[in-house]
Amino acid sequence: MSSPVLFDAPGPKTRRRSLIVSLSVLVVIVAVLVWVVLILAAPRQSSGITLPGFFAPSRWDIFKDPVVWSFIGIGAVNTLRAAGAAMVLALAMGLLFANLRTSPHALIRIPTTVVQEFLRGMPVLLMMLFILLAASTSAFWAVVVALGVYNGAIIGEILRAGLVALPRGQREAGLSLGLTRGQTKAWVELPQAFRQMLPVIVAQLVVLLKDTSLGYIVGYNELIRTTMTSLNAFYGNRYLFSLFIVTLVIYLGINLSLSAFARWLARRRN
Repeated sequence: MSSPVLFDAPGPKTRRRSLIVSLSVLVVIVAVLVWVVLILAAPRQSSGITLPGFFAPSRWDIFKDPVVWSFIGIGAVNTLRAAGAAMVLALAMGLLFANLRTSPHALIRIPTTVVQEFLRGMPVLLMMLFILLAASTSAFWAVVVALGVYNGAIIGEILRAGLVALPRGQREAGLSLGLTRGQTKAWVELPQAFRQMLPVIVAQLVVLLKDTSLGYIVGYNELIRTTMTSLNAFYGNRYLFSLFIVTLVIYLGINLSLSAFARWLARRRN
């Protein structure tokens, strides 16, 4: 018995038309990229002075100085340090919210839901400013606590969805072995929910890492503040584009590494 066909196989005309469209789109994308590169590379006039293009060697010579890279390294380390501390806090808060949100007692479940929804709806930057001003903490802790609490509320909802998606037989099996509800959730349900939702959790942690850039506003010397403010103020706007590109490449390298780790976890889970 032949398997059912959900769609007809494309014929020669359809394949040729698809190839033509794909090549046309590729040509347009390449043309746009070439146009952007030419515009950036062209010299420009500013107050009667001819400035070299953004790709001119004179705009990149500061990166020959090891001191510049040491400053950039300090900014990158500060970003990773704040992100690491916030990730630990976010995971702990997520586990707490998931436990309280799935409590059988309405007096626990309903207030937890209200607090969690409030934290999810509050802008992260506003939370950082509130912690910085109300608690008089350092900029580092304002960034860490705000990101940890906000993303913890989101991770808590992710874990709650994972718990709800588990078959009821998992809980019943734990209870039949003599475990309490709390023990069943801690030893049977939560490990499975965490493993099932791990790629989504890692993706949220990638968002957390990118949001450390908001520390720029509250005075934390993370990567963007170090490069785009401190180094740019010292060397001048001549190197602004170069510093922007270096900062972008560092962020892309870190975030793409975390994304690749999330995809690897998804393949391992399957």
